[in-house]
Amino acid sequence: MNAIVVLCHFCELHGPRTLFCTEVLHSPLPQGAGSGDSPGQSEQAEEEEGGIQMSSRIRSHSPAEGASADSSSPGPKKSDMCEGCRSLPAGHPGYVSHDKETSIKYVSHQHPNHPQLFSIVRQACVRSLSCEVCPGREGPIFFGDEQHGFVFSHTFFIKDSLARGFQRWYSVIAIMMDRIYLINSWPFLLGKVRGIIDELQGKALKVFEAEQYGCPQRAQRMNTAFTPFLHQRNGNAARSLTSLTNDENLWACLHTSFAWLLKACGSRLTEKLLEGAPTEDTLVQMEKLADLEEESEGWDNSEEEEGKAPSQGDAQESRELVKSPTDSSLTLDCSNWNMAPRNQGFRSLRHLRQVLGPSAFRMLAWHVLMGNQVIWKARDADLVQSAFDVLRTMLPIGCVRIIPYSDKYEEAYRCNFLGLAPHVQIPPHILSSGKSTLTSSLFIGSASSTYRNVKHQKLPNTGLPSGGF
Repeated sequence: MNAIVVLCHFCELHGPRTLFCTEVLHSPLPQGAGSGDSPGQSEQAEEEEGGIQMSSRIRSHSPAEGASADSSSPGPKKSDMCEGCRSLPAGHPGYVSHDKETSIKYVSHQHPNHPQLFSIVRQACVRSLSCEVCPGREGPIFFGDEQHGFVFSHTFFIKDSLARGFQRWYSVIAIMMDRIYLINSWPFLLGKVRGIIDELQGKALKVFEAEQYGCPQRAQRMNTAFTPFLHQRNGNAARSLTSLTNDENLWACLHTSFAWLLKACGSRLTEKLLEGAPTEDTLVQMEKLADLEEESEGWDNSEEEEGKAPSQGDAQESRELVKSPTDSSLTLDCSNWNMAPRNQGFRSLRHLRQVLGPSAFRMLAWHVLMGNQVIWKARDADLVQSAFDVLRTMLPIGCVRIIPYSDKYEEAYRCNFLGLAPHVQIPPHILSSGKSTLTSSLFIGSASSTYRNVKHQKLPNTGLPSGGF
C-alpha cells in the first residue's frame, strides 16, 4: 500500500511537529536510511509474524558527516527543536523492516527524506492539529485533496503533569493519494489506530498518576502568586513521549505497529480482474447450488440427530423421491433428470415449428416469451417433456418452472410449463378468461410415432401481435 503513517505532536513552544513516520519503499533504501552498514554494526531483532524482520541500524557519525546530513535534510534545524519535538536521538538513522514475502522495506524516521513527501507530511500534520479537528478535539477525521493527498487523522491527548491543562495533544495520521482506498480502509484503520492510542494513553496515565502521587502539581500551581506580566513558566515545558510513557523502546514498538498497519491494510483489499458481470443464468445456478448444499446439510444434521447413518443408496433414493415428477406440489427442474432415451420427441425449435406449423408455433412462442402459462395435454409424458425441454431454451434459467406431467391442474404461479393427462379438466375460469394465464393448449390424440395428430387450440382474446417467425 502506497501510504505513510505519521505520529504528530503539538508542541507548546514550536507548534505542530512531526515526531515519527513510517513509509513504504519498493526500491533500494535512500541515502541516510541505514545504507552502508556492516553486519557487525546492525542489531537484528527477532523475526515478526508475517515475514517482516526489523533491524535498528545505528551509525557513529563524524562531525563533518553530521553537518552534511543536517544541511541536506528537509526537516527543521536542531536549534528549532526541543525535547518534545524530537523522537530519535542524534545519530540514529531510523528503523528498517524487511518483508521477505513481497521484498518491501518499511522505513521509520522522524521526517521523510524526500522533500516533496516532507512537504505533504508537514502540511497534513499542521492541518490535523490546528484547523481540521472533530467535535471534542479527540477522534477521527478525514480531509485532503488530489494535490496534497488524502488524510485519515485521529487526534488524542496524553497525560502530562507538567503541561498546560495536564495534557499534551498528539495525532496519528495516514496519508495516501487514493481517496477511495482510504475511505474503504476507514473501519480497519480506526480500530487499529485506536488500539495504538489506547496503549500510549495507558502508559502515560500510569506515569501521570505516579507523579501526581509524589508531587501534586495542582495544589502547587494554585498557591503560585498571580502576576499580570508574561513570563516563562517554571518546569520542563517540553517532555519527550518516551519520558511521558516511561518506555525506552517506544519508537521501536511504534515502528513495528506502523509497519504491520501498512502491510495489513495493503493486503486486506485486493483488486480482481473480472471478464464481465455474471449473467442471470450464472446467478441462478449459484443460488441453486447454495440451496442444494443447504438442503444436503439439513439432511446430514437430521440424520446425526436421529443417530442413524444411512447408506449411500438410501440417500440417493431420498433425493430421487424429492425429484419425483408425480408429486405435483413440487416445482421441478428437469435439466438434472437422467431420463431414458426416447424413440420420439422434439429435437429443436426448428423441429417443433415444422410439426406445429408457422402460425401455431408463432403463437406458442409469443406466450412463452410473455411469461404466460403453457399447458400441454398428451398421453405420452416423454413427448411433453421433450417439448418443454425445447421451449425452455427461449427463457432464462430463473424464469423456467416446469411440472412435466400431472393429474390435476396447477396454478400459473406454480409453473409456466404444465403437462397434463388427456382426462384432466381445466377450470372454466381459465378457459373463459380473456387474459388468463392459460394461453395455449396443445392436445395429443394418440401416442403414435408420427406427429400428424398434433393440433393447436386457439384461445379467445390472446392479444397476439402481428408478424411472424
